[in-house]
Amino acid sequence: MYFDSLARFLRADQLLLAKGPIAMVFAEDAVELDATLRHHRDAGFRQVLLFAPDDFTLADDLAQTVTRIRYSMARDNALSEAVNAVNDAVPTGTWLYYCYNAEFLFHPFCESRTVGELLAFHTEERRDAMLSYVIDIYADDLEQFPNAVSLDNAYLDKSGYYALARMDGEDHARDRQLDFYGGLRWRYEEHIPAGRRKIDRVSLFRSRRGLRLREDHTFDDEEYNTYSCPWHHNLTVCICSFRTAKALKRNPGSRREITSFFWYNSARFEWNSRQLLDLGLMEPGQWF
Repeated sequence: MYFDSLARFLRADQLLLAKGPIAMVFAEDAVELDATLRHHRDAGFRQVLLFAPDDFTLADDLAQTVTRIRYSMARDNALSEAVNAVNDAVPTGTWLYYCYNAEFLFHPFCESRTVGELLAFHTEERRDAMLSYVIDIYADDLEQFPNAVSLDNAYLDKSGYYALARMDGEDHARDRQLDFYGGLRWRYEEHIPAGRRKIDRVSLFRSRRGLRLREDHTFDDEEYNTYSCPWHHNLTVCICSFRTAKALKRNPGSRREITSFFWYNSARFEWNSRQLLDLGLMEPGQWF
């Protein structure tokens, strides 16, 4: 299904938004767009919404199963405006998810459990949002893959991740909130603006009329930004992403300085949740 604007989509038959979980994929370019959409369709989302310009082509199987909305990411606040508009349009309590193209959601034991099962469990734990860590993945050979993207030759950093206390406006540490760092944004921080170096993102959340996503991937309700409830650890997930690697190789200020992302802490990405759990990159909580 196709809509030529976000406004027209939101005025259309609301059966498309009647029940979640709903995935929103924002296409900044066409790199691995088909793979991104298939991954999230197969994860168990009831609806996959693609926000993309008309000139990005899709495979035939996706054109029949993905709801496509004409949208450009080439302006300020494009992501938050679209996410907030969908949040206000769906029934309260609907689980929503957002990511960019060339990003892939993994949750604990996702090989045998759907994202719907994951979120049903999280809801029973009285949680309205789930913290995700954006784990940079990158091609090993930048001469062969100059845009740093290769599904078959993807690597990640197996160490080098850390967290700092998140401070409020009065220089007090926020309760159950941390700023997380690591991956390419840490190793090449001289090329990354300070406000974009964090790797944490609240990408899964329950809708509520008036709730607002901010451009730093946090919400105006601070409880949504917490990594767990007060009484025990909760689930977290990973978004394995080529986005930073792509940007570092595309931007004139960094592309000539970087000849390889590979270093002694690189490990081949195995495209499964066990590797991410073993590396401590996501938390299973009470999820068995």
